[in-house]
Amino acid sequence: MIDSALEALRIVLDPSRILFTCLGIGLGIVVGLLPGLGGTVGMSLLLPFIFGMDPFIGMALLIGMVAVVHTGDTFPSVLLGIPGSSGSQATIMDGFPLAKKGEASRAMGAALFCSMIGGIIGGVVLYLAIPFAAPLITSFNSPVLFMLTMLGLSMAGLLAGDSPAKGALSGLIGLMIGAIGSAPAITEYRYTFDFLYLSNGLSLPVVALAIFAFPILITMLTQKGSVAESSQLKGGVLKGVGDALKNKLLVFRSAVLGSLIGFIPGLGGSVVDWLAYGAGKKTVKNSKFGEGDIRGVIAPESANNAKEGGALIPTLLFGIPGSGTTAILLGGLILMGLEAGPRMLTTELPLTLSIVWTLVIANIIGAILCMTLVKPIAKLSLIPGEKLVPFLTVLLLIGAYQSNFAWGDIIAFIVIGLLGYIMTVLDWPRPPLLIGFVLAISAERYYWISIERYGWEWLSNPIVITIGALIVILLTGGSIMKKISSNLQKQEV
Repeated sequence: MIDSALEALRIVLDPSRILFTCLGIGLGIVVGLLPGLGGTVGMSLLLPFIFGMDPFIGMALLIGMVAVVHTGDTFPSVLLGIPGSSGSQATIMDGFPLAKKGEASRAMGAALFCSMIGGIIGGVVLYLAIPFAAPLITSFNSPVLFMLTMLGLSMAGLLAGDSPAKGALSGLIGLMIGAIGSAPAITEYRYTFDFLYLSNGLSLPVVALAIFAFPILITMLTQKGSVAESSQLKGGVLKGVGDALKNKLLVFRSAVLGSLIGFIPGLGGSVVDWLAYGAGKKTVKNSKFGEGDIRGVIAPESANNAKEGGALIPTLLFGIPGSGTTAILLGGLILMGLEAGPRMLTTELPLTLSIVWTLVIANIIGAILCMTLVKPIAKLSLIPGEKLVPFLTVLLLIGAYQSNFAWGDIIAFIVIGLLGYIMTVLDWPRPPLLIGFVLAISAERYYWISIERYGWEWLSNPIVITIGALIVILLTGGSIMKKISSNLQKQEV
């Protein structure tokens, strides 16, 4: 394992791959610092460009972005009081008050350093999970793999906040969209309406771009973002780093909590954010959380990036995406000719270990880059949203058309994009739809293989029964944790 890790490090440090990692880091920081975009939109933008790419280079680009989105979203949260993404809401509680006191640099120094440490801990957790997962995953047969896809689909309810029914229906819509085209088991075409374009189904980049990025364009045009009266940066970045070092136990506890919660599919984002914030408030002495306490920045920021390492465990090793970002990452593997699961621990083990190294290296580079470019990056976060729309529109249309070089891609992008906007207006969750779309083909394939090989006897398989029970436990426990997180958020706000 150590030899394989060293070999993976050699691959990652190849100049061409480091270049793409840095490109992903740069894009991730920009996406993070622009309010309202977030990792799902950024990842969607990259998907059309990684099709057929060398897996090591493609994953360097994707993981480079994933690693630092929650580093970049610190800027709008602290400077403007606007969450850069759903996972940076709790940072506002103390980060923005610190900025008003003229200590924005101190707040960002602490947040950036804690994001780096949290990301490193998340990478270590991912690495340590591999030896334990390897013997288990390599023994999986088609019934178990089918149940794992069901586990992934069942997480749709948890991604729906206080409305599991909306999440489940959103996931079913994703399954229906994923069923467009030819069936995997029989020669039959579904939902094509005699359009030749639909006979091969819709491409993942088109669906991902449409469902996440298109609604953002409309929102940017219709809603004017508020801008802070002042973005003066005082207090010193290094002072914030010193604050983080003084509270190293809080950093470590929050990062471990983020990794553990990230491991549970369907949780993460604002859940990790608020749980870490609430746990920090209960465990530190003389806390003044909500009034500009630096520890109120340290706790959620340590958990944010650590969550990504934990979330990659079920995504890469079990093929279970727990969020929109990890669903897109799973789709990225498919576009590069790979499949999550046993192969990631056998023939593709070097790639899996390279992801661990990229996660760690990207967090370090991203944090250092943000610390040295605090002032110019802060100015970028003040750009009005409507001025970004023309640039993003051109980029999105090119990305959609590049999928199949067919005009049908543009039409599909607009139609599904309008669906995404309607879901946004009606407050329906969009990540479950993408999860349903990504898992539709594999779920149907594993189901037919199980029926053909084992009849209905596979339902009595102990592992199948265990996963079924796990689905029930996770849905029940996840709903309880979401209610706790929601209560904590209401108390703080």
